[in-house]
Amino acid sequence: MADPGNAEDDIDLIRRSLREPEAFAVLFDRHALALHRYAVARLGRDAAEDVVSETFLAAFEHRGRYVPYQADARPWLYGIASNVIGKRVRQELARYRAYVRGGVDPIEIGGGLVEHGVGTLAVNRPLVAALAGLRAVERDVLLLVAWVGLTYEEVSAALDIPVGTVRSRLNRARKQVRRALEGTEHG
Repeated sequence: MADPGNAEDDIDLIRRSLREPEAFAVLFDRHALALHRYAVARLGRDAAEDVVSETFLAAFEHRGRYVPYQADARPWLYGIASNVIGKRVRQELARYRAYVRGGVDPIEIGGGLVEHGVGTLAVNRPLVAALAGLRAVERDVLLLVAWVGLTYEEVSAALDIPVGTVRSRLNRARKQVRRALEGTEHG
């Protein structure tokens, strides 16, 4: 989200960066930490730096094609990050499975706590197993809504899919997660 104390919205920064490339650094400063937390939650600390770097590199390279549908660049940046993470889907699923087997988030094994509290996989094994069971496109929608707090419209813009598709994927993901969690209550 754009800094309320700063008159320059993300869209203005992106436009200015076309003339003054160094202006893009402000966008990085504004959003990198939140993107890093999201990448840590999805792939772990080791991969998060690379995801953020690749996200901002792609954003910088394609900033001329940014569609100014809103002043906040978060949906656009999370869409790029989701694509970067999607290329590492095996790594994400391996992380989920390791957590389910061992009961410990691989991030915590290194001695550090995850920065993002409830938004991490440290919640419980059944939830992690349910996330691992989702199709990648459903997992992306669910996590952008649940962990990042994007609206349906923002997820639509981020993933370049219709709002109706966001709703249906989110509905399927929620049902599947709910079924998976209900199956563990009695067991």
